[in-house]
Amino acid sequence: MKVNDMNGCPIEITNLKEAIKIVRRYKEYRHEEKIFSEFDKRQNAYWTDMYEKLTAIKEQLTTS
Repeated sequence: MKVNDMNGCPIEITNLKEAIKIVRRYKEYRHEEKIFSEFDKRQNAYWTDMYEKLTAIKEQLTTS
């Protein structure tokens, strides 16, 4: 299956369960150094968006 990321790029998902696991971990990642705070905010927004899309797909598949 394909999912468009927040930039409109298609991402091929071959294992939904594993993708959700990885994305959940990535959206919690933060640098210790404050110099990366703006980068971390953008990354968090990206991974949170992807997590919401993947979990919505999982929900649709389980309710179908």
